[in-house]
Amino acid sequence: MNTREKALRVNLTDQVYGSFAEIGAGQEVVRWFFQAGGAAGTVSKSISAYDMRVSDAIYGECRRYVARDRLESMLEKEYSLNLERLGEQRGAETAFFAFADTVSARNFAGTNACHAWMGVRFQAAPGDAFSQIIIHVHMKDASNALQQDAIGITGVNLVYGAAFHSANPDELLRSLMDGLTRERLEVDMIEFTGAAFADVDNRVMSLRLVQSGFTDAAMFASDGRVLQACEYLRKQSVVVHRGRFRPLTHVNIDVLHCAEAQFKQDYADCQPIALMEMTMNQLSADGGVCLEDFISRVDVLAATEHAVLISDFLNFDALANYLRRSGVARTALAVGMDSAQKLFAETDPKDAGSLFESLGRLIGKDLTMYVYPMLSERTGQVLGISDLQLDHYSAKLLEYLMDLGAVKAIQGYNPEVLKIHSPKVLEYIAANDASWESMVPIGAADIIRERKLFMAK
Repeated sequence: MNTREKALRVNLTDQVYGSFAEIGAGQEVVRWFFQAGGAAGTVSKSISAYDMRVSDAIYGECRRYVARDRLESMLEKEYSLNLERLGEQRGAETAFFAFADTVSARNFAGTNACHAWMGVRFQAAPGDAFSQIIIHVHMKDASNALQQDAIGITGVNLVYGAAFHSANPDELLRSLMDGLTRERLEVDMIEFTGAAFADVDNRVMSLRLVQSGFTDAAMFASDGRVLQACEYLRKQSVVVHRGRFRPLTHVNIDVLHCAEAQFKQDYADCQPIALMEMTMNQLSADGGVCLEDFISRVDVLAATEHAVLISDFLNFDALANYLRRSGVARTALAVGMDSAQKLFAETDPKDAGSLFESLGRLIGKDLTMYVYPMLSERTGQVLGISDLQLDHYSAKLLEYLMDLGAVKAIQGYNPEVLKIHSPKVLEYIAANDASWESMVPIGAADIIRERKLFMAK
């Protein structure tokens, strides 16, 4: 169904009735319902409070107007008014809803970040407790008019999904981009809450966004709360460690904590946020995605109380660019020797330019790479940056970056954990060999044991 057909079907459904509150890009969502015909069957009210004082008078004061807090106050206010004004008259046969968005569309000078928060609070059936869907989007069209159009289409998809797909959240999510392409719009955050979504795991929904190509990365807290990167990371410093975490071990924790401690020494004004990052291509060995295995890893990571970033970034420079676009002030990238070897190794001097280019995108004044050592299984020696197997040009480049302080060897590591290797830990778990328990953090061990994670079926 196209956008007009979706709007018309909602209009012709007697049960669905509610209000639209839109700030920042015209009334582009409700316009579709008016133009489709039969809008009297759906629209109880349409409002657009552009003046900040007017908006504050209606929804309460806020620090930022295109933000989740403002959206939630809009949804709360408009939904409550529908119940208050219309509940007694038609509550027995009507499923009420309130749609809201707050948008920063392209300004005249083209200097602003173009994004929007939008959501719908609704009853899945008359008299039900409310359910809610909140999304965050980035608009990519070059003109204000096209961005308004994209917002309108997305809003119709969201209202339609709430009306007809609330029993199937996966289908609802997939339908959000109907009529749009990734070149026009990116959906980088979604959260389902309330009565209709009691069984929904928002971590899985975050994975679905990345898996469906709606966004490059999604983020959530250790307690499962969905996080929006620009709001959570804006003006913050970050220490990020990428891994498969299958399972999480003492080595992963040592990498992160040592890099964090060293980062704080190097930049005394930084109080960084620690991030564990998993890439989609690392979630399974064959390149597919096993959701059960993924959630197992996330559950174990939750024991560390760190935020988790899920991405489809193949390279570290794409991760660095994402963090910069999210407003991160300074980044510490904690990597192991294997990753450092892949980053700096160059087998053909003719391709040196591509190495310089990728490292130029990665390392800058706002990013420092910290390299964690490894234990040689062959010799038993601890290997560090100076032991990387590099050609002449790559070695000179690494030496230059180290002189600049852009690449540093991690100090203060725990030599006792270097002998731990995740594949071996996985073997011990599968074989029911209890020696694995000393190789993972206590909280993580409890979760693995209690839920029988990573064990042979």
